[in-house]
Amino acid sequence: MKNIVILISGGGSNMATIVRTAQQEHWEQRYGARVAAVISNKPDAAGLVFAREQGIAAEALDHKAFASREAFDAELAATIDRHQPALVVLAGFMRILTPGFVAHYAGRLINIHPSLLPAFTGLHTHQRAIDAGCKFAGVTVHQVTAELDVGPILDQAVVPVLPGDTAETLAARVLTQEHVIYPRAVRALIQAL
Repeated sequence: MKNIVILISGGGSNMATIVRTAQQEHWEQRYGARVAAVISNKPDAAGLVFAREQGIAAEALDHKAFASREAFDAELAATIDRHQPALVVLAGFMRILTPGFVAHYAGRLINIHPSLLPAFTGLHTHQRAIDAGCKFAGVTVHQVTAELDVGPILDQAVVPVLPGDTAETLAARVLTQEHVIYPRAVRALIQAL
C-alpha cells in the first residue's frame, strides 16, 4: 500500500479535498494508495476532526512543546515514519521545515503555495500580487526543497485578479483552484510510484 501522510495546521480544506477525491476515485483499489494519517502541529486543528470522522489516523504534535525546530522536526519525522509514507503532503502546514527533515523525505514531500511560483514566495501572496498590479495570480504544487517555495513545479492553475479584489476575495478564488490541482498532483505522483 502506498501510504499518504498529510500535514496540516488548521481547517485542512485541501486535506479534506484530497481525502474525498481518494474516496470518490477509489485510489485504494485503483492505485494501491490511501491517506493513512493526518498530522497537525496544532492540537486544536479542525482538520483533525474531519480526518477522524473518515476513519483516518489523526495525531497532533504541538510544536510549542519542543525546545527547538530541529527537535520538533525529529519527532515529526518519527511520527510520520510510523505510517510508512510513500508521499508526505503539506496542506496548510504552517511551519518552515529544517533541511534535515526535507532531505529525509527528498522526492516524496510536496507542498501547495498560493501564488504562481516563482513569484511571491513566502507569506501574504495575495496582497503582494494585488499591490504589484498583477492581472493574474494562482496556485502552485511543488516538490519541497530546503529552500522555501522553490522546488520543482508539479502543477499550477491561474486565476484573474479582478478590479476591486482584496486579498480575501483573491484568496477565495485561488482556493477553488487549489482544490482542483492538489488532488490531481497527488494522483499523478501515486500513479508514478
